[in-house]
Amino acid sequence: MRLQRKFFVGGNWKLNGTKAANAALIKELNAGDIPSSVEVVVSPPSIYIDQVVGSVDSAKIAVSVQNIHSESKGAFTGEISAEQALDSGARFAILGHSERRDIFGESDALIAKKVVHSLSVGLAVIFCLGEHLKEREDGTTIEVVYRQLKAVTDSLKSSPPEVYNNLVIAYEPVWAIGTGKTASPQQAQDVHEQLRKLLAENVDQTTASKTRIIYGGSVNAQNATELAKQPDIDGFLVGGASLKSADFLTIIKAGAQ
Repeated sequence: MRLQRKFFVGGNWKLNGTKAANAALIKELNAGDIPSSVEVVVSPPSIYIDQVVGSVDSAKIAVSVQNIHSESKGAFTGEISAEQALDSGARFAILGHSERRDIFGESDALIAKKVVHSLSVGLAVIFCLGEHLKEREDGTTIEVVYRQLKAVTDSLKSSPPEVYNNLVIAYEPVWAIGTGKTASPQQAQDVHEQLRKLLAENVDQTTASKTRIIYGGSVNAQNATELAKQPDIDGFLVGGASLKSADFLTIIKAGAQ
């Protein structure tokens, strides 16, 4: 039942923002009506983590980094660690995003390693998975997301089931990210339902019932309400619309209806 899963809305700012733009957006979000029944997270570029952590209303909004390295420290120029993210006040990391997979060549195995490390040090994870358009058209969507999910569940086999309390799964069909195309509510629900079944098979039924599975892919103020009505859609990971306070607040409120 949805009742045991708090609705979750994350805003991925990607490579956008300046100090001035961030300050204006945060001011508007802080002043907005954010229902207590919705968990809200924003994810600025890492260079702005301190600014955002220091200015958001932490009672209503948490902060996420957009990526971490799989190691705690070392000669990894340009990277940040889960420990550093926590030290800066972030509570989440977005891992496995299709842009990391496709542009930066991150494998299922590397992403799983990042997920395990992040969770092991107490940094919660928004774990992304999803299929490309050809995979959707070929009918291999479930096969693809199963492979991506299983890489993580297999890597967490030796961890207690409670670790999944800090894992949010984000289904993001790659063909819908930044394209203006959105999976229909039924298309998204079908995949979410299958992901929950895969969790039950690979972990256990209790974990499957409790783990939040959110949708991402051109979510906007117009389609959020219909998507939120689906029984297995527990929230959203929002891209461009999260940079517009009015739209983002509308999307957040869709989860409280």
